[in-house]
Amino acid sequence: MDEVNDAVKVVVAHSERATLRVGDVFLKVDADRARIDAEVEAMALVPVPTPEVLWHKPPVLALAAVPGTALGRLGEPSTASPAAWAAAGAAVRRLHDAPLPPRVGRAGRGSDELAADLDVECGWLVTNGVLPADLVARNREVAEAAFRPWTPVFTHGDLQVDHVFVDGDGIAGIIDWSEAGQGDALYDLATLTLGHEEHLGEVVAGYGTDVDLDVIRAWWSLRSLSNIRWLVEHGFDPFAPGCEVDALRSRM
Repeated sequence: MDEVNDAVKVVVAHSERATLRVGDVFLKVDADRARIDAEVEAMALVPVPTPEVLWHKPPVLALAAVPGTALGRLGEPSTASPAAWAAAGAAVRRLHDAPLPPRVGRAGRGSDELAADLDVECGWLVTNGVLPADLVARNREVAEAAFRPWTPVFTHGDLQVDHVFVDGDGIAGIIDWSEAGQGDALYDLATLTLGHEEHLGEVVAGYGTDVDLDVIRAWWSLRSLSNIRWLVEHGFDPFAPGCEVDALRSRM
């Protein structure tokens, strides 16, 4: 056996799910069977490149590796070309123009629910001394712009920059569809560009239609404020350079 290709690598692991890589195969283990089922269903519907499903035996999903390299990483400068970022925007637009799936996804939560959960997270951040009160208050104010009427589209729901793979200037594949469903288009665009504000113009140009940049910035604040506790509790570092806390500071 090829020791390099057959090495087992833990891609991500926490109490909810784990992803292992064995050669060119990714094994996703998820305690929530519905989340695995949703991922398989979404990949069968979307008009963008996705990983090939090799087999699906809940709670495990086996996927083939997609070619290319990640568009970027949170906390690191992206080496992808401006054309690749624009291609990512165009791919997101194709997704958003697709027929609506039956499921409401992560990006489809209503404003009242989002605001209530956000207030809980803001309170936790301040009460526990995780972030200064003025930083939290300013970003909570910025986040208000996300609470507005929107028309549902087919969203990825977790379109982090390292979930988009490029080959040269083109899109090779988009991974991790477990949160896909009906939702707010600008949630996807904000998630893709979080920590990479310098590429927002390229993404919007590729997307091909006007977007409200204040809402994009609102989602940057909302997502960052809402995720910090989860990240800390699951062993991730939102204080790393270029990550969530820096995104909040940039709004000051």
